[in-house]
Amino acid sequence: MSRLNYQASRFLTSAPTLAKCPPDDGAEVAFAGRSNAGKSSAINALTRQKALARTSKTPGRTQLINFFVLGEDTGHRLVDLPGYGYAKVPEQVKLEWQRHLSDYLRRRGSLRGLVLVMDVRHPLSEFDQTLLGWADEADMPVHILLTKADKLKSGAAKSALQQVRSRLREWEDLVSIQLFSALKKQGVEEVHERLDQWLLDAPVPAGD
Repeated sequence: MSRLNYQASRFLTSAPTLAKCPPDDGAEVAFAGRSNAGKSSAINALTRQKALARTSKTPGRTQLINFFVLGEDTGHRLVDLPGYGYAKVPEQVKLEWQRHLSDYLRRRGSLRGLVLVMDVRHPLSEFDQTLLGWADEADMPVHILLTKADKLKSGAAKSALQQVRSRLREWEDLVSIQLFSALKKQGVEEVHERLDQWLLDAPVPAGD
């Protein structure tokens, strides 16, 4: 049973750059992944809300860093980072997104962990590996969600999980991995436990 009330999550603000982000205090966990990996659906499933994070039929629509607070508890936040991969935007814009994302991961003091969302059928894209590299440089723990697990039979999903785990063995002290399905609500409690661990192990301002 989760110790934090994720169902009470509400939108706080959006920021185009690190400088425009909310005050860097309390504790937050960021969600990242390719535009079609099911990141928004995962956030909605974890908060048991249908539209907290916007899901779009046009991948790459989210170009801002979106912050959500757990009800009135502003000391604990979930952060939806811009998706990458299929956005029909100029290359220069993509590079700018990557620079802001790198800044956020490396310099955000309240960031306690990164949830990296990958489609179980197409894991460890070039962008996923870039993010893992940034996390490694920042000594930032990462929890990988292999989403859309319902699209595969149980044996195939478990096999995919083992393959990703094997490929990331060198990072096993920093990276944990699980299967997840927003549709079936598979793995929700496991993610809540990880978020609780990260968010509650961090100091939070008095009064929050």
